[in-house]
Amino acid sequence: MWNPEVYLSFADHRGRPFYDLVSRVAAESPRRVVDLGCGPGNLTLALAQRWPDAVIEAWDSSPEMVDAARERGVDARVGDVRTWEPQPDTDVVVTNAVLQWVPDHAELLVRWAGQLSSGSWIAMQVPGNFDAPSHEAVRTLARQDRWAESLRDFTFREGQVDGPADYAALLADAGCRVDAWETTYIHELTGENPVLGWISGTALRPVRSRLNDAQWQQFRDELIPMLDAAYPRRPDGKTFFPFRRIFVVAQVN
Repeated sequence: MWNPEVYLSFADHRGRPFYDLVSRVAAESPRRVVDLGCGPGNLTLALAQRWPDAVIEAWDSSPEMVDAARERGVDARVGDVRTWEPQPDTDVVVTNAVLQWVPDHAELLVRWAGQLSSGSWIAMQVPGNFDAPSHEAVRTLARQDRWAESLRDFTFREGQVDGPADYAALLADAGCRVDAWETTYIHELTGENPVLGWISGTALRPVRSRLNDAQWQQFRDELIPMLDAAYPRRPDGKTFFPFRRIFVVAQVN
């Protein structure tokens, strides 16, 4: 289950890649802008501000996130990105930090490129940090014998996203003009166990869903020193957290 409050605790950091992504979409007067994986809707509102005359369509698979988005005035609906079909007037499709959860998302991108009208835009951003020390620490701990039963079906997501050149080739072959790049952000985090707090809202969700409250607390307690070793706190109290992200903006020919 997604927790909007946990996710939004790093709203400024998580929002920056979204704005970097959307800034490269050159649509001037789109009729319909779709936010697939709208989350709590805080960034969807930015799409409405950018294109005030467009119909804003918002989807998310999490009822909790959709409820949070609706509280912000976003006309969001619960839906699976894999079943979404574009309306004829769809001019912009945005997926921000969503497709890494969909193993077959390359097929989705190609399908959308074939369904959208000429001149339409596809903008996606996915984390490229699955080999980061934070994720490696989670995998290492989850593989320990004491967690084997509780986490036996835990999905060790390694290499589930491609590099920018791979996405560029994929969408170019699908008939698009493509702008693809990657950026590593150095997030300055503060507070106690900030990296744990960050990944609790995203990467640790599959772990949390398989553990009861006592197990979850124990897993967190064992993970904290591993994260502290990988991301030491600076003398000024800040923790630097490198985060690689992959961006693709494609316009259908």
